[in-house]
Amino acid sequence: MMVMNITRDYAVANSTRGAFIRLHVIWLRTVVIEPCAIDNHTQEGATSGTTMADVLLVYKKNFEGIHDESLQLVKDVLNSQSDSLRVDIRAREQVRRADFIGRDLVIVLGGDGTLTSISHNIDSNTPVMGVNSHPRSDDPNGSLGFYMDSDIDTFSDDLDAALSGTAITNQLPRLQATIETTSGNKIRSDPAMNDLLVANTHQYAPSKYHLRRGDIDIEQHSSGLLFSTWLGQGAWFNQISRKANLGDAGDSETHYLVVARDLDSQIEDETYLAWTNEPTVITSDMHRGYVVPDGWDEYQFNRGATITVDLTGPILQLLTFRNTMKERFRQS
Repeated sequence: MMVMNITRDYAVANSTRGAFIRLHVIWLRTVVIEPCAIDNHTQEGATSGTTMADVLLVYKKNFEGIHDESLQLVKDVLNSQSDSLRVDIRAREQVRRADFIGRDLVIVLGGDGTLTSISHNIDSNTPVMGVNSHPRSDDPNGSLGFYMDSDIDTFSDDLDAALSGTAITNQLPRLQATIETTSGNKIRSDPAMNDLLVANTHQYAPSKYHLRRGDIDIEQHSSGLLFSTWLGQGAWFNQISRKANLGDAGDSETHYLVVARDLDSQIEDETYLAWTNEPTVITSDMHRGYVVPDGWDEYQFNRGATITVDLTGPILQLLTFRNTMKERFRQS
């Protein structure tokens, strides 16, 4: 029988708003697309000699019936493979970072927002698959699910592909900020698969900072700097920059986008908008600012702190089943 541990602990996980987190990161720069086989291993309590994949299912918890129906259907598929799977089930609001350690596969049921928030807990060694619980193709009020290549109709076959190693593994680069305080302490933000904001915590006040990147060395006042991966630009960046399809897919593993919010969009040099592979270094002239990866947790800093943003966060192994993420981007 499959082991399903459904938590009933109502303590909020990842409640790090306003707190600093130190992450151990793996520095990987080469990005490839290749099949990824799940490393099955013997689980305690399983029949002697039986290998069982250790799977974590994280789902979006709300009061819409469609999500409950999707969750039950996913559970039914997982239960049908009880001889080969050990499954833990957690609501997004209750999951802890420790729940992700040592998993062979993480399944995220929900939409893009669910996946991006959960991705902050996933290291570079753990494959993750997204399952759209409410596709927009079935309901205009549903989720676009750009990162969610599986849905309820295809989940059974997609799970087989994930476990057998025939799924497509997209190794996605992620942005990361390193905050160095005036006392010399260094804090790393969670890695961001879409975008990362550096701005004044008081949005009615300008973001003042000294900006250095390559040959650029200027004082700047804006509404904050917004950084984006190539794949993540559709989430927010294109709206801020008022441009689309920026950058180049061929350089997407080494380059990122950055825009100074609310500066004159007619500025043609890279002080306003850049596609770059060089680190951006900011020295704060704000009483209090923050770094916000993927619109999720906040990392605050004070005047004089130095913030370095680059694309050296741990990669994310995102599984897809019909097209690569670059192909999905071109089709979107």
